[in-house]
Amino acid sequence: MTTDQAITINIIGAGQWGPNLIRNFANLPQCRVGMVCDMDEKRIQKLSAKFPDMKMTTDTQAAIADANADALAIITPVATHYQLAKQGLLAGKDLLVEKPLAQSVEECEELAALADKNNLILMVGHVFKFNPGVQYVKELLQQGTVGRVISLHAIRTNLGPVRSDANALWDLGTHDLSIFNYWLGTLPVSVTASGLAHLSPEREDTVVANYQYPDHVMATIYTSWLHPRKVREITVVGELKMVVWNDMDLNEPVRIYDKGVDRLEDYADTFGAFRLTLREGLVTIPPVGGKEPLTSECEHFVECVLKRERPLTDAQDGLAVVRALTAANQSMRSSSTSVSF
Repeated sequence: MTTDQAITINIIGAGQWGPNLIRNFANLPQCRVGMVCDMDEKRIQKLSAKFPDMKMTTDTQAAIADANADALAIITPVATHYQLAKQGLLAGKDLLVEKPLAQSVEECEELAALADKNNLILMVGHVFKFNPGVQYVKELLQQGTVGRVISLHAIRTNLGPVRSDANALWDLGTHDLSIFNYWLGTLPVSVTASGLAHLSPEREDTVVANYQYPDHVMATIYTSWLHPRKVREITVVGELKMVVWNDMDLNEPVRIYDKGVDRLEDYADTFGAFRLTLREGLVTIPPVGGKEPLTSECEHFVECVLKRERPLTDAQDGLAVVRALTAANQSMRSSSTSVSF
């Protein structure tokens, strides 16, 4: 390390999301931003005025090879993740790579193996695992408050921004897959997906993907760049209760519904059928507070680098999400047939 119990991190990519990481890493006491790299000269000039104490460059190789840097944060288009991450690992740097980790399962596997071989930290930016509301729902599931999970339903929509390097599922659904895996503590086994490529014939701007998890849990994701409202919401349907997490509601992100369908086993009509009754109970709005998720993510990365610990969102976590995304693409390319993986 460059200083006692502190790390120096270089940030590659300063577009829409990059400045948020610059700000968070710069504010951490155990971290300093050594260099910021972006290929857009005008963007670099603006950042120089905002962060005068940081080195700025358009030379990616200089940022990677910098002997003063202990780690790299890669916040670039997904098509560049594999090459940049591989170069960073070969240069002996610990890495935080924005989601998704890479464009293919094979690339993710290679990066994971390279990080393990060289005893380096490779963390993926699945930031919603650090969201206080998502963490609260995880606790509810662990405590058994919801009962056995029956289904999950995620909606993530907005009018844009339209990506040129990934479809709507890879852009938006990555978050929901990460959350599903986190909440359920397991991985999906198959998927059926369909998509609409209206804005561009090369990639789907609207995708519906239905994932099957072990124990007959159905998890559906609806993502779209072509929608009038920004929605970030997941519903959990359990045997005992139902939960809605709404990331757009900053004051009341979690609501617990004492609702369900009960079976009256001791009732039988002349045909011996059972009766189902609807249960309508109270709605509980628990207080959910905590840090900005990105702040917690950056703190976690620095801590993992300093303590040499495996991150919560490690390379295997990133690999699992990319494998599920890849299977959904395969389903869409084969007339929405079910793809097991």
